[in-house]
Amino acid sequence: MDGSTSSRSLSIATPSETNLTATVLDLEQRTLLLTAANSGGGTSTSALAFASQLALMSAGNVLLVDGSPSTNNLSQQLGLGKLRGFSDLLFDHDTPPLLQDSLVRLSDQPFDLLPAGNYRRGRERLDPEQLRALLAQLSRRYRFVVIDGEAVYASADSLVLGSLVDGVILVVTAEQTRQEVAQAALQRLAQAGATVIGSVFNKRKYYMPKWLYDHL
Repeated sequence: MDGSTSSRSLSIATPSETNLTATVLDLEQRTLLLTAANSGGGTSTSALAFASQLALMSAGNVLLVDGSPSTNNLSQQLGLGKLRGFSDLLFDHDTPPLLQDSLVRLSDQPFDLLPAGNYRRGRERLDPEQLRALLAQLSRRYRFVVIDGEAVYASADSLVLGSLVDGVILVVTAEQTRQEVAQAALQRLAQAGATVIGSVFNKRKYYMPKWLYDHL
């Protein structure tokens, strides 16, 4: 693992309620994906808050994975865009990094981070078998693995990831994400075999459990 790194401009807003976090702890989930219907939904903000809550509420270690290939992903925002990470582990078959060398310990946060990586994969798609093996490795090291994923309609990555993790959380931006768009994203995730366990209302500091979907 890389030495402790101070996360640049990392500000975590603590939600006023932790219904979803408590639910996840009760369900004994291990690997969790946060995604939104469209880009700009605030998934990274919610993933940061969620990882922080899990680290504070559980007895085990927590890892936040930047699984977004976006040019403005979490790693770029934190100044960690040049580090090897998620994409290198999955796509660099010639000189793959060691997992322990890709993990970053954030000195000012209660969780570790696996950066997005700097391998430019082009049109290559996630390989479910390789991804399953990586998630298994991470689960052996961490009690919780939280993945900050790309939006459902921006990339097929979240559909592949969603089918392999224990639970998916859909980030809904208050006053911005339309009802029909959120419902369509949920249907796509379900068709891919994902288990949606809840939703986060972003920009309202309000967490809502799965019954929300009955009213979309």
